[in-house]
Amino acid sequence: MIDRTQLILDIFAARAKSREGKLQVELAQLTYLLPRLTGKGLVLSRLGGGIGTRGPGETKLEMDRRRIRQRIASLKKELAEVKVHRTQQRVLRQKRNIPVVALVGYTNAGKSTLFNRLTQADVLTEDKLFATLDPTVRRLQLPSGLIVLLSDTVGFIRKLPPDLVNAFHSTLEEALEADLLLHVLDISDATVFSRGKAVQEILADLGADSKRILTVLNKVDQVPQSVVQGVEKCFPGAISISALTGLGVERLLQTIEAELVVDQVQLKVLIPFSQGALVDELHNGALILVEEYEPEGTYLEVIVSENLAGRLRQYQVPN
Repeated sequence: MIDRTQLILDIFAARAKSREGKLQVELAQLTYLLPRLTGKGLVLSRLGGGIGTRGPGETKLEMDRRRIRQRIASLKKELAEVKVHRTQQRVLRQKRNIPVVALVGYTNAGKSTLFNRLTQADVLTEDKLFATLDPTVRRLQLPSGLIVLLSDTVGFIRKLPPDLVNAFHSTLEEALEADLLLHVLDISDATVFSRGKAVQEILADLGADSKRILTVLNKVDQVPQSVVQGVEKCFPGAISISALTGLGVERLLQTIEAELVVDQVQLKVLIPFSQGALVDELHNGALILVEEYEPEGTYLEVIVSENLAGRLRQYQVPN
């Protein structure tokens, strides 16, 4: 009989598309299989003769285990290389001061549909478990013109097997490093509350529960308005949308922007023309309220992170 973890691993294996996703699934499968490698080998081991000898079955079993351990070591090495590359990309994003927003939620909550709606991407969207395994990152322009990076992560499930958490840790790091998490809930699901709690528990296990989280109630087009109003009362501050039809998406974008600038600093600066690279950086990672060209340089009124504000203060002008 196949157990729950094996079933989940089989589904993951069928969904994995990228090299990283396939490596992660294979690692989880082998890690789960290794301590459970029994059966025919142990039966054959009884055929060996004499006390203290080893039968051919036991030898075969040991060979299988050794090969699995070697493959696990190889997979971990390859994934470590992928992690280094991902870390380099993350450091580059941080240097550019581009905010990162990550979608999280129970599997099949509509995260990928929302991702496609916001970024005009073509990420696979299907009405099935774990349709998306591989993290996808796209640029998203907010109503004011502020550019952020939006990340679509693997769908969560209740009691996510430890082997899967470990194997997909590099993927889930996208949520750990994000400036804002969008917790997408399927409002049409009768188990919406328990699934929301399951996601919160996984975020806590990952150490991401202290992140700023915006709850998004998706699929409002599939339920009566009375249901929407009832669920909204249980999630104060949540944004109700339909990723499929676009209902409420504009309000969601405005709320994302408000959440990202709440801890930021507003400055008026005059940047010399010789510092054009800094102006380009502000166009990518800041909210620009005013931009004018003066004889001495570029005058800007911006809302920026405290980190970037420290580099701008030398160019600050009096109010």
